[in-house]
Amino acid sequence: MKKFWEFKAAADKHGELYLYGEIASSTWFGDEVTPKQFKADLDALGAIDTLDVFINSPGGDVFAGWALINILKRHKATTTGYNDGLVASIAFDIFQSMDRRMASEASIFMTHNCWTFAMGDRHALRKLADEMENIDGMMAETTAKKSGKTVEEIKAIQDAESWYTATEAVNEKFADELVEGKQIAACLTPELFAKYKHPPESLHPPKVEADLQTTIRKNDGKPLEAAEEGGFFMADNGGASEPVADISKVLEEQRKHFNQMRRKFMEV
Repeated sequence: MKKFWEFKAAADKHGELYLYGEIASSTWFGDEVTPKQFKADLDALGAIDTLDVFINSPGGDVFAGWALINILKRHKATTTGYNDGLVASIAFDIFQSMDRRMASEASIFMTHNCWTFAMGDRHALRKLADEMENIDGMMAETTAKKSGKTVEEIKAIQDAESWYTATEAVNEKFADELVEGKQIAACLTPELFAKYKHPPESLHPPKVEADLQTTIRKNDGKPLEAAEEGGFFMADNGGASEPVADISKVLEEQRKHFNQMRRKFMEV
């Protein structure tokens, strides 16, 4: 099974969960296999009391995200979420569900309403719109509880497709505190930005790529490491990632990845 998560035993009664890349490659709606495997992997950590959840993700399947949220909420472990680069869409809601929420320096946040593709007559489409509104409300309730804002305020924020720097997220109570960032960069490509209505000018892809090259130069010319899956630059977390020798090649592979995602959505 292709996984979008990785659990690690960090210390006695302490575990780690890495969510790097897209949340699920296909819908969990009606899928009993993937959530069971996620829970089995969590249970395999043993009787942990604390779990650190490291996230660098553009989001993905809302049902996958909420299955993950509910499994973690039922577990006795206290959770601490870390935005390691990008926390967007359903990944934003996963982050909001954590007991403690840590924003790494230079990380990015984004929240919006859920999306879908649909086919049918006007009755079916109106019914679907009502169902999507309920999902948006459910996401707004989670964020409202953690931020102290009203549900209506969060709904307006979702309607606007809102982006935040780490400092802004802390100021808006979408994160509890700033922490020193890892050597990691969020993947922000033209394809990713084309999906959204209001991406901030400061995060336009050419600027992001230039900033990435600057980060690499500051790292004594050594490239950051890249995830095997998902197209996200990752800090070394003990895995088997290989150094990236050609950043332009990696960025091109990332663009192909998001184009494939878009084609998959169009086929639904």
